[in-house]
Amino acid sequence: MTTRRKYLLIGGLWGLALLALNAFVWLPRAVPTLQESLTGVIGPGDYQLTTTSGAPFTEETLKGAPSAVFFGFTHCPEVCPTTLGDIAAFQDELGPEAQIRVFFVTVDPERDQLEQLRDYVSWAPGVEGVSGSTEEIEKAIRAFRIFARKVPLENGDYTMDHSANILLFDRNGRFFEVVGYQEETDRVVKKIQRLNAL
Repeated sequence: MTTRRKYLLIGGLWGLALLALNAFVWLPRAVPTLQESLTGVIGPGDYQLTTTSGAPFTEETLKGAPSAVFFGFTHCPEVCPTTLGDIAAFQDELGPEAQIRVFFVTVDPERDQLEQLRDYVSWAPGVEGVSGSTEEIEKAIRAFRIFARKVPLENGDYTMDHSANILLFDRNGRFFEVVGYQEETDRVVKKIQRLNAL
């Protein structure tokens, strides 16, 4: 290897090292900034829905106490029942005094009337179903930045593809953090404890 090539190689390695150092230093600072930029974006909107207890579900509903919002549907074969089971597990771990409100918003208002939703979520502690007209559900899907779409089946029926995350909100109705699908109960409990302490 010539001396020139050796210096170019060394210079290139130093450049990579500096890039890695910059990422190490600045990435932890960028993540909170990204999180802060989402707080005023996720949740606010002009949707007018109704909960299974008969109360309105609007942007204002998220204020007053920490909340979790999850979008799904009662004909969901796996993700929704699994998530309701996970919710039951973390609510149990938190105990009666620290549990949070959970809203299960349907992405399938054609089939999920309030009665069906009430039966579907009744066994999970602290969970209320939320439904409304197709137009209002679409407004909520946009407001919460959720993915949802109808998928036709061969028999003329349909299913729904949708986001599987739980969204956490603080007592001021501002987005706090995401709970991933099947995230470990201990990690979720710690997130909610931080949320409750705000």
